[in-house]
Amino acid sequence: MSWLVAGDGGVTLRLHIQPGAKKTEVVGMHGEALKIRLAAPPVDGKANACLLAFLAGQLGVAKSSVSLLSGETSRAKRVHVSGIVAASVKSALLIPD
Repeated sequence: MSWLVAGDGGVTLRLHIQPGAKKTEVVGMHGEALKIRLAAPPVDGKANACLLAFLAGQLGVAKSSVSLLSGETSRAKRVHVSGIVAASVKSALLIPD
């Protein structure tokens, strides 16, 4: 599964982000990436902060365990989550195998 890569003491997620949505939610797949809608607007880093907080909450990890690797100003983002395994990510985000 190319949107989720295990390693480095955690997992790396490949995401497609849609900021400015009505609510923050996981939508499903968008090509090779997991699509997430964010209620936050894409200004002043608000969407990125919302994304990291949302993922931390969904995955049950501390906000400090979630970091943005690339895509700060892009819809295509790579996020690393430390201290978690791929199976936990899939079940927490309700993504079937």
